[in-house]
Amino acid sequence: GGDRVIARYQCLSMRLTVVTLYGVFTNHYSANGPSRCLLLELLDISVSELLLHSSNQGCSMWMIQHCARDVLEALAFLHHKGYVHADLKPRNILWSAEEECFKLIDFGLSFKEGNQDVKYIQTDGYRAPEAELQNCLAQAGLQSETECTSAVDLWSLGIVLLEMFSGMKLKHTVQSQEWKTNSSAIIDRIFASEGVVNSAIPAYHLRDLIKSMLHCDQGKRASAEKALCSPFFSIPFAPHIEDLVMLPTPVLRLLNVLSDASLQCEEEYEDILEDIREECQKYGPVVSLLIPKENPGKGQVFVEYANAGDSKAAQKMLTGKIFDGKFVVATFYPLSAYKRGYLYQNLL
Repeated sequence: GGDRVIARYQCLSMRLTVVTLYGVFTNHYSANGPSRCLLLELLDISVSELLLHSSNQGCSMWMIQHCARDVLEALAFLHHKGYVHADLKPRNILWSAEEECFKLIDFGLSFKEGNQDVKYIQTDGYRAPEAELQNCLAQAGLQSETECTSAVDLWSLGIVLLEMFSGMKLKHTVQSQEWKTNSSAIIDRIFASEGVVNSAIPAYHLRDLIKSMLHCDQGKRASAEKALCSPFFSIPFAPHIEDLVMLPTPVLRLLNVLSDASLQCEEEYEDILEDIREECQKYGPVVSLLIPKENPGKGQVFVEYANAGDSKAAQKMLTGKIFDGKFVVATFYPLSAYKRGYLYQNLL
């Protein structure tokens, strides 16, 4: 019921990579009588939408790594508290522009491990084998001898990461007899496919991580804590320019604004700096502004806003705007990297 879900959110919202609960109120004007409503933080694009935008090419390794780490941290926290999410899928993983991380949402099917009070769990295509069996038995009015555990969440995440890598929906693949017979061979085939853009990158650590989550035997599946120790997370990937367009942050990066001549002339540089600051302040308070004169980042403009909402408004209005006779290209930029003074050298 509503109180049960609210209690879960109050417990789970404490973790950074789990959606934050701001409050609870009662809607007395509902057609079905008074109902409890949850006031949650506003998040941005979902992994489901990112997959649509990838046009079957797959997501970048930077984005996959970011998503995998964030969701595994959320699951490690949930599982430590004894909860099973039980409905992990691309639509339930959303980007937080303010906190620059992916967050887990929707605990409508979650349950306390060892005390499952939801008969039918997980979404078709992301459902672990033991959950599939339990659901079938429940529909027939029978009791399953094997309880579903937190391992069902690792299975779902494994499928999500495989879809992010391949750019393909895998619902029919994971329901095929070939998958049930030898899923490892199918995973190997996906990673070896010439049609997968990421195949040129040494991705065997990701492949092995995914395999560790997709054992049919739930007892052999990696836990969230163990999965976080994968060597995949030690590889320093850089974001692609598409990532910086799709994932909002409080920092805006402007390209095609300054010429080398402008950077060399101090007076012209200061005038342009002031013009850019004045233009950017139209969309919200500017916390800081940086224009490197040397590589990496030479000639690029970095504008830090007080919040991601202002940054998003600026990105929308400045993209395509003509500045000093040139068309401006505006992307976002990771706040964490900007704060460290780290400018990615290869973003394309």
